[in-house]
Amino acid sequence: MHPCILSLFILQSLVVASPITSFTVSRRTVTELNQAAFEEAQQSDNTATKAFSGIRIRTSDGRCLFVDELSGDFRANLTPIQVAECESTSGQGWDIITAGKHNNADDSMLVASTLTNACFNFDPRRASGSQVILFSCGGRADGSGEVTDSQLFPFHGGRQPLQLTPANDLQSCFTVERDAVGIAPCTSGNADQLFTFDDNPGANRTASTGISAPTSQIGIQTTSAFISTATSPDRGQDPTTSALGVTSSPTATSTGEKPDPTQGTPVSRAGGVLQPSAVAEAHQRDDTATRAFTSVSIQAQNGESCAGTPNEKFDVITAGKHNNAENSALIVSSLTNGCISFDGRRPAGDTVTVFSCGGRAAGEGETNNGQLFPFNGGTSLTFAPESEGNATCIVPGNGRLTSAPCAVNDGAQLFTVLS
Repeated sequence: MHPCILSLFILQSLVVASPITSFTVSRRTVTELNQAAFEEAQQSDNTATKAFSGIRIRTSDGRCLFVDELSGDFRANLTPIQVAECESTSGQGWDIITAGKHNNADDSMLVASTLTNACFNFDPRRASGSQVILFSCGGRADGSGEVTDSQLFPFHGGRQPLQLTPANDLQSCFTVERDAVGIAPCTSGNADQLFTFDDNPGANRTASTGISAPTSQIGIQTTSAFISTATSPDRGQDPTTSALGVTSSPTATSTGEKPDPTQGTPVSRAGGVLQPSAVAEAHQRDDTATRAFTSVSIQAQNGESCAGTPNEKFDVITAGKHNNAENSALIVSSLTNGCISFDGRRPAGDTVTVFSCGGRAAGEGETNNGQLFPFNGGTSLTFAPESEGNATCIVPGNGRLTSAPCAVNDGAQLFTVLS
């Protein structure tokens, strides 16, 4: 008996284009800091409680936030928050402070630069285009301030994409425009307003292959699910429990019935509920596709038996809108119409997901070789994404699919189609 792979809905939100405050970033405004004034203004709070220390903050297109200490004034105040390829410049380290000298609010955070010790700050009194800055934590230029709500942001833990909403204007969100961060009205799911805390150095691979990051010029949705390896319920394991220890809403009942997606199915990975119109846009079934198998279960080579529920069913597509390659297959969830995808830019352990076929979050993608796997017929499959040149294989992990170097004649890396 073997476990089956199944898809669990994790994140779904509709992105709507929103107005963004335009601005111009001045790269360098001073030639050097006044060291004494800088050290007085930017003092590290050694008593602070930090949820994360020295992490990077990634934008939805895979870049990182950074600060140039010479882009503000002589104290390293008034410095803009800039965006660049990860590790291409210094100043990309950040601390997430949940309590301390400059944060006395529950469920709130400060975001402080590990380079300058200054905090994210929103000042609506400043001219448009220069309202989002780094400033001395506490809000006083000489470092004597205590707590200011212009630097506090709601925070409930976790690393997953979140909006940065300053407590002094909860209707506005930090927003990426080109190579810097500005402010705009909050829009649910807007990719330009989503930021991820990331301390994985390998997560920034920007090869041309793999899943494309969402664009922000049009209305998009970010949609992903991980692939779980589930054991039969009669063994006492809940197949709706994720590998991350989060219990998600069941995608199928014990009788095999599909849930009604119009009822706002809860999702666990980022909270909220599925939005049916956005799901329908992102995950359109390709009725023109050639299917080698339709609605079959796929076994991994370890564990228990398949339960036969709808979230265990997959189509194997050999040609169609999202597959223009010979001897290749897409593995598509029959429940969601999303494709099994490999993206080496994602954090280790989270490189394998279900994503919109074609590799674009809004469903407008064509063919993406992070979703194509070698296939020459038969019922035995090796999930070696073509984006990786047969060097990386998708394999069973701890309760979910993950990736590892491909190994010759390794039966544990084989999957079996059950007709």
